[in-house]
Order: sequence, then C-alpha cells, then structure tokens
Amino acid sequence: MTALRFTEPGFLRSVRLFLGIAGAITLIAGIVLLVWPAKSAVIVTGIFASYLIIGGLVYLGLAVFSGRGGGWVRTGHVVLGLLYIATGIIAFANLGAATVTLAIVVAIFIGVSWIADGVVALSLMGHDASRVWTLLYALLGIIAGIAVLFSPLYAATVLWLILGISLVALGVVQLVRAFTLKQVESAQTPDVVV
Repeated sequence: MTALRFTEPGFLRSVRLFLGIAGAITLIAGIVLLVWPAKSAVIVTGIFASYLIIGGLVYLGLAVFSGRGGGWVRTGHVVLGLLYIATGIIAFANLGAATVTLAIVVAIFIGVSWIADGVVALSLMGHDASRVWTLLYALLGIIAGIAVLFSPLYAATVLWLILGISLVALGVVQLVRAFTLKQVESAQTPDVVV
C-alpha cells in the first residue's frame, strides 16, 4: 500500500487560480450590468441574435446535407432555418427594439411561470404536510406573477438589476475564496492510505 497526499499543492494552486479568474469575471460582469444596464442588455440581445443566425444556418445545413429524413423533415429544417435567420437579422437591424421586446417576453414568461407554479402548489396543498407554507408560497407566486404581467418592462429592469447585484456579490465571495484557499494549502493535510 502506498500513502497518497489528500491534497496536492499544484491542484490547490489550480483551484485557487480558477476561483480567482471566475470570481473576477463574475464581478466584472455584475459591475457592467449595474453601470451600463441598457448597453449590457443590448449586448445580450446581440448574442441571442447571433445564436439565432447560427442556429438557422445549422438547420439549413441539416436540410441540405442530412441523409436522413424525408421531404417533410428537410422542409421543416429549411423553414426553421429561414425563420431563425430572419429573426436574427431583424433583431440586428434594430437592437434597441429587439432588446425591449426580449425583456418583455422574458418577463412575461417569468410572470406566467410564477402564476403556474402557484396554481400547482395550490393543487398539491391537500398532499402537503405544511399547508400554511404551501398556501403562502402559492399566493406569493401568483401575486408576484400577476405583478410582473402588469408591468413586464419594469419587472425585467428590476430583475436585471438584481442579477447585476447578485453577480457582484458572487464575484466578491469567489475572489475571497480564491485568496483564502492559500491558507488551507499551507495547513497540514492528513495522509490517506489507498
């Protein structure tokens, strides 16, 4: 039997480096969202529009080069490809309007999801041991969903700012973890016998 070290300094150094880089990127992303919320939302919309165009090209490629599927499958791929490409081009043509539209659609989706989650919680209330908490959860979900649906653009703005604040907090915590992990590396670690 050989004795292996439970932790290796090289491994911990790699983990510390990863945590530091990830924390810095997260912190920078959060700061960008908070300092330039509109511009960062436009960038996200541009990334999404790029995804649509690339996805459309993939569907067209599947229609042309795929040996599988009949005429209807190829036709469906062509239609989806053209639809994705057209949507991406339209989004790029007016990124500002596309950003607002995307924000409203996402907020409406979140609002409907919260309402549906609340209704599902209400339907399961008879099977739950804690009816008071289930009822509270369901009512909060339904009320929050309705509030989002009444003002989806305002809700999207608030959610974007909360995302920025969360990224800043997570980035700071990740950086602290990266710097404090060094103390663990210098500590004695027990040998594990394999």
